[in-house]
Amino acid sequence: MHNTKRIVVAITGATGVIYGVTLLEQLEHLGIETHLIISRWAARTLELEMDIDPQQIAKKASVLHQEDNLAAPVSSGSFQHDGMVVCPCSMKTLASISHGFGDNLITRAADVTIKEQRKLVLVPRETPLSPIHLENMLKLARLNVTIMPPAIGFYQHPDSLQHAVQQFTGRIMDMLNIPNDLVNRWGEEQLRIKNEE
Repeated sequence: MHNTKRIVVAITGATGVIYGVTLLEQLEHLGIETHLIISRWAARTLELEMDIDPQQIAKKASVLHQEDNLAAPVSSGSFQHDGMVVCPCSMKTLASISHGFGDNLITRAADVTIKEQRKLVLVPRETPLSPIHLENMLKLARLNVTIMPPAIGFYQHPDSLQHAVQQFTGRIMDMLNIPNDLVNRWGEEQLRIKNEE
């Protein structure tokens, strides 16, 4: 039985790996146990988009699991965790999860998360969305999977790309019931101003 919060984080090859990296950094900062899976194409995207060696990112996780290791603990329902996030989630990965096609550790771990009725958050990065994408998302949403495209909350007045990414990361953490101060909560600023008057 684990006593600390434990989150599975998967990064796929879709554009937007900065979201997965930022989430991992925030979880590390909070001392949360993380089990990381980086897909083969995610490793390439990390190099292309952020000029980062995947091994640098792996050091931020508590445990790194290889994508092709279906014997890893996270592939079993007996491995308890507090939620899984696929961030970003490619349409290939989303389709595989939607159809229960556990051909690698990411899709198998997601499949297990669904069957064990644990929290699964998918951050799909694609636009425009085809009817196939939308049907796969709807199917998963009906299974209580959280479909969370990275949308910027402009009311939070982000002043940089990193600020916008951090705010969205805070919303992911909200979905996992992880307290954080990355999000400017709607109404809190108005309440603060009123209290100062």
